Amino acid sequence: MNLISLNWDRELLEIFDIPRVMLPRIRTSSEIYGIARGELEGVAISGILGDQQAALVGQACFRPGEAKNTYGTGCFLLMNTGTKIVQSSCGLLTTVAYQFGKEEARYALEGSIAIAGALVQWLRDNLGIIRSSGEIEELARSVPDNGDVYIVPAFSGLYAPHWKADARGIIAGLTRYANRGHIARAALEATAFQTREVLEAMEKDSSISILELRTDGGMVPNELLMQFQSDILHVPVVRPKTSETTSLGAAYAAGLAMGFWSDTDELVANWGVDRRWQPTMPGEQCRALYASWNKAVQRSFGWTG
Repeated sequence: MNLISLNWDRELLEIFDIPRVMLPRIRTSSEIYGIARGELEGVAISGILGDQQAALVGQACFRPGEAKNTYGTGCFLLMNTGTKIVQSSCGLLTTVAYQFGKEEARYALEGSIAIAGALVQWLRDNLGIIRSSGEIEELARSVPDNGDVYIVPAFSGLYAPHWKADARGIIAGLTRYANRGHIARAALEATAFQTREVLEAMEKDSSISILELRTDGGMVPNELLMQFQSDILHVPVVRPKTSETTSLGAAYAAGLAMGFWSDTDELVANWGVDRRWQPTMPGEQCRALYASWNKAVQRSFGWTG
């Protein structure tokens, strides 16, 4: 699809020898596409959003610069850039965020992190450091800091913003002082460090400073992670009352088409905060931690080259 015309791209269809007649029509994210039959007889089908775009809508990120991060097996960050198409020079993807009915399309920058919650699963299943994923926070809290231990989870290379297929995972900074708690803490911090890398790329591409990060996904109950994320970003991190933001975003799109909600202002009013974390870490400490993380990332490069 051509991002400007919002229709199939003629040049790409010719390159891949795809007849345009065989492709479906491209429709907006919020309109009535048809009426269901059978068990849902008479119910209008009126909302279509991709997974991460739906989470962006569910988080009510409707203004340029508003961003959300979904913490799951991996991490998926989207930042609303409004009606402006921002072509990335920092390893991010440019995508359509949503288009509601006859309104102009809104665009987003997207960055993907391959390993986030999967690193916690690896500690559980491969190393046996924890018996369940829920134990990671308690173990990480058993130490006051990471003990200068850093984990770069490049199990299958690094995604945005590095895009290094030859990178491999490393644990750096080990001494005889390091224990299970330090490794657990380093695993959580790796997710936060990777998130900062992507958000910095978004800020550079868009020339917009992030004022807060809205979060959802399976890892957001981990309050140690959320606080560290706020510290390392030096902006507030917000967890909404409704954590199933993807389902909520799809419902919002359908409801707008049906007139259940009148406009996005009503959706913003419907969005509620469960908890907000404020940065508390001194700037000098934050810079030192991030510098050490970057040093560890560099060590992971070129492993299979």
